[in-house]
Amino acid sequence: MSHGLFVVMGVSGSGKSLIGSALARALGRQFVEGDEYHSTENVARMASGIPLTDADRLGWLRALGARLGQAKRAGSGLVMSCSALKRSYRDMLRAEANDVQLIYLRGPRALLAERLAGRRGHFMPPSLLDSQLAALQEPTADEEAWACNIGESPEAIVDALVTRASA
Repeated sequence: MSHGLFVVMGVSGSGKSLIGSALARALGRQFVEGDEYHSTENVARMASGIPLTDADRLGWLRALGARLGQAKRAGSGLVMSCSALKRSYRDMLRAEANDVQLIYLRGPRALLAERLAGRRGHFMPPSLLDSQLAALQEPTADEEAWACNIGESPEAIVDALVTRASA
């Protein structure tokens, strides 16, 4: 992983933005909030409780992949948050930058639901958690993702990730 490209993935409520931004600060990298790349139509769908389809996500994934490719070509590295729920989505991201390190934030449904219920000011309603969990294809061994238990404190997760990234 010569370029220091990281995609922090997982379902809504797993802590992608929190962990991703903290990891970026710790590594001195730019943080890219994947949600900011969604079209206004996609945000409106999700805000209305309508799960996105693969077709809905296509432009979003292409834009995120292009951003990863740009960082790779620049040699600048970055940390990006992106749900990356399916293998095909992760493959699209890696098509632009094949040395992306996936960081998979996983945890039990009850904890995810609790976090979503307490979250304010986000377009993603708690009602979409089950559709995200249904769509989730956990990374397989060949993807070499770093899996993190979201039951740990954010500080402990980031410390462990910085240690791995520095190894």
